[in-house]
Amino acid sequence: MDLDPSHVGDAAPGPPGEAPQPDPPPLPLAVSAAAVGRCAVRTAVLLARREVHLPRGNVGLRLRFGDGSTGRVYRETVVDHPPETRRCVLVVSFRLRGVRGRGHRAFEVESLLNTPLFVGFPGFVSKLWVAADGRGVYRGVYEWDDPRLADAYARALWWVLALVSHRSSIHHHVVPGTRRDDVLVAAARLGPGGDSGRLLAPAREDGWWKVVGTL
Repeated sequence: MDLDPSHVGDAAPGPPGEAPQPDPPPLPLAVSAAAVGRCAVRTAVLLARREVHLPRGNVGLRLRFGDGSTGRVYRETVVDHPPETRRCVLVVSFRLRGVRGRGHRAFEVESLLNTPLFVGFPGFVSKLWVAADGRGVYRGVYEWDDPRLADAYARALWWVLALVSHRSSIHHHVVPGTRRDDVLVAAARLGPGGDSGRLLAPAREDGWWKVVGTL
């Protein structure tokens, strides 16, 4: 049984470019634990079938976000034959507890072991792993199939992140009707500047999730 999107509730993610609403609460712990367990099992199947890949094309790309921060893509994960019905972009952020200096590099290396925590969730398409920005905030920029499944995943992930992160730093935002590559192409055209178009916006504190350019 997959993660039931009925646990997400009735509040749908806002349209592209709209200021994010306060994060919904995490899913119940028991529901989240069961979902992560199923995810790990499905990830094992995908790995056995060699359907999980780590392309290098976007590694090293530095993304500029709407709050003025920047982060370097240090890994990308994709799966073969993802579903394609209601694509969306999901951005998750968190700040690790007690990690400084070389500890960030160590986290980048060992974080590969966290792959079973997301690849097997229903609707997963791809993830860009974004290194800590100047304030120590990490991000995951995902493409997901179905905004409700993306929201359910992020709310289940909260408990995992809470084990190692400052709880107040854990946020997520879903942009429905958008593909990750469309966001990256738009950002590449803008370069180091910003934009106030549909997908992108000027620097502001609540723009932490918006990709507004590349460096």
